[in-house]
Amino acid sequence: MPSTSFLHLKPSQWGRAFFGGVVSWWQMVHLGAMMLVLAFSPSTYGAANRGAASRYIYASTWQVLPWFTVLSALISQVLIRIVVVTALSYGLSQYALEMMVRVLVLELIPLAAALFVTLRSGLAFDATATAELPPIDLSHLQRELVPQVLAGAFAVVSLAAVSSVLVLVLAYLNVYGFSIGGLGDYTRTVGRVFEPVITIGFALKTVLFGLAVAVIPMATLIGQRQAPKPDVGAVQPGAVRLLSVLLLIEAGSLAIKYI
Repeated sequence: MPSTSFLHLKPSQWGRAFFGGVVSWWQMVHLGAMMLVLAFSPSTYGAANRGAASRYIYASTWQVLPWFTVLSALISQVLIRIVVVTALSYGLSQYALEMMVRVLVLELIPLAAALFVTLRSGLAFDATATAELPPIDLSHLQRELVPQVLAGAFAVVSLAAVSSVLVLVLAYLNVYGFSIGGLGDYTRTVGRVFEPVITIGFALKTVLFGLAVAVIPMATLIGQRQAPKPDVGAVQPGAVRLLSVLLLIEAGSLAIKYI
């Protein structure tokens, strides 16, 4: 349904707008659940679907992985140097490595990967083309949309994993240099950060980011077909909802870990 702000509605229309928003959210959740169920169905992974999934994965992950890795490495290097220099100036160098791992690897890298995939998908989205889509049925979901969902989720997880490993390497080089003498302290510090519960939470949060980025825009795009006309001013369908869900996942992760 078209997005309408409550501030531009009369009070008598608030109830209808609220009900319409709830229905729209429910349709998105329902379609997203259908795509996730199909994603875990063995019948989805026929030869044709595997070929489609591989093409989408190549386009969404492999084509952008090198320069996303370079960009994340440059930004991470700047942040790491700031943290190291600041910690040295205050005599807190023993906490610099742990803080870098907790902030960069556990929090910023997964969120940056999700936002990057969202932005890239949004730039390629044409809102005026929604009315030209073929009828959506179960076979079309399984054949065309599920491979795109799998590719989007895979892109977020892959970019986050590669960038996290790179940041761990950069953190070691900035703190200990090219000497192997710091491996013992480094592994103890990183192991202290990546406790079993924290590791499971980190993996779960990254997967949830990937599913949100892959499912919400696609489900909203299908829901927009029921609108009287497409929202030509939209950059990506469900952008506000997607950002809200990403923030909720991040806030929930922080609350569980630190509260």
